[in-house]
Amino acid sequence: MEHESRTETMGRAAAPATGRPLRDVRTFWRFLLAVITPLPLLAQSLYQLLFPDLGDGDFAGTLNGVAAAPGMVGALQWVGAVFTVTLVPATCTVAWVGRRGAPRLATAGALVAITGFLASALLPNDHLLALVTLRDGLDRGVVTALDQALWANPVVAVASGLWILGLTVGLALAGAALWRSRVAPAWMGIALMVAGPTHPFIPGHIGSAAGLAVGAVGMAGAGVALLRMRDDEFDLPPGGRA
Repeated sequence: MEHESRTETMGRAAAPATGRPLRDVRTFWRFLLAVITPLPLLAQSLYQLLFPDLGDGDFAGTLNGVAAAPGMVGALQWVGAVFTVTLVPATCTVAWVGRRGAPRLATAGALVAITGFLASALLPNDHLLALVTLRDGLDRGVVTALDQALWANPVVAVASGLWILGLTVGLALAGAALWRSRVAPAWMGIALMVAGPTHPFIPGHIGSAAGLAVGAVGMAGAGVALLRMRDDEFDLPPGGRA
């Protein structure tokens, strides 16, 4: 009797104070994350494909490239914003989907990738800096010196290393987890596993864009897995505080 009474009390405590059932939004989250997963690498692929040829890799070359098509560069900043905003949730989704079939790989991939992606917030945006310099008539020599000083800062140097590590090693581990978990077609996990570490080193902006597109298809594997899942496989149902 005491056990039954205690169970009933916990059940009443778990119910909402208003007596209304909690709304189950697991389907909403599954579909939202399924849509998000391919977006970051797809957006960055488009950015790489459409950005003007910069010529030399220094800031002077960036200024010349931006000057050739300032309208395009301005529009592409919004595409870059999609990449920045969706990259972490998309990576978390890939790790979440692969965590049951390959928990260690998924955890390692998430830790390395997300650390690098968060660190990238410390990196200067040379393209935006060049765009503002040209639009507002700022002194090119002063802004060039500022850009060089920013990249020489030790914090930026560390952030740059973490960013590259997250993009190459982190995404490769996440792709391996997606492949090992067998929750999506194996080739999609392999696509992310291969594209992550290779696309930064493919010569030319078209080659880099193609590598990113392959990676986007790989990340979309997590979305495929989410759409195949039932809500109970995705997460626990809503419940009040006991």
